[in-house]
Amino acid sequence: MRIATWNVNSITARLPRLLAWLESSGTDVLCLQEAKVAEDQFPAEQLRELGYESAVHATGRWNGVAVLSRVGLEDVVKGLPGDPGYDGAVEPRAISATCGPVRVWSVYVPNGREVDHPHYAYKLQWFEALKAAVAGDAAGGRPFAVMGDYNVAPTDDDVYDRAAFEGSTHVTPAERAALASLREAGLSDVVPRPLKYEHPFTYWDYRQLCFPKNRGMRIDLVYGNAPFAKAVTDSYVDREERKGKGASDHAPVVVDLDV
Repeated sequence: MRIATWNVNSITARLPRLLAWLESSGTDVLCLQEAKVAEDQFPAEQLRELGYESAVHATGRWNGVAVLSRVGLEDVVKGLPGDPGYDGAVEPRAISATCGPVRVWSVYVPNGREVDHPHYAYKLQWFEALKAAVAGDAAGGRPFAVMGDYNVAPTDDDVYDRAAFEGSTHVTPAERAALASLREAGLSDVVPRPLKYEHPFTYWDYRQLCFPKNRGMRIDLVYGNAPFAKAVTDSYVDREERKGKGASDHAPVVVDLDV
């Protein structure tokens, strides 16, 4: 079974690439982030033509998450119980579903913006709500993973230059502590192997030639419980999907399972 996570940075802008990638990659389950469409605008019919069912949690221009599956789609849950929301609104940042023998969450963790910004406090609160929400699934006996754009680099090795991020979000002790707390729910980081260069970065800014210069970050993560981690036979970052015209600024993270 092949599952993946990909921040597509607008499914409308990325649809031709997404459809082509699904056809060529052999992916059974895909967790999507930053759909940036309302649910009634999600291209469910085009995906259905390729054999994928869609579970979508989206409201419009920003955010939006989805799970695509060609091995079944059941027990869909949208959002987090106790979601703290931001500026008076609960945002579509999490969705879970059972896909064949595996249960997955697709998550888009708040960016945080700046350390002294209210969005940063919201990010840490959202992590707490996520941990509470996934605890039951993580403790279950079936393979389970929380996959998506975490907007946190777990270690200094997960950014191209730690000094370049001094004073910025994504690398602060509090954010990394939130990841460590999530792992305490019984989850481990499924680190993909690099297909090029030493570190398996998943995100490269569009500006300043960051991708050609490999100035990246590993912020798209797969956190799986023990049955999931035991079933992993391979994992890698598909850097090819970050190349060329019309690419997302994130690459898919692919995980192969023996289940």
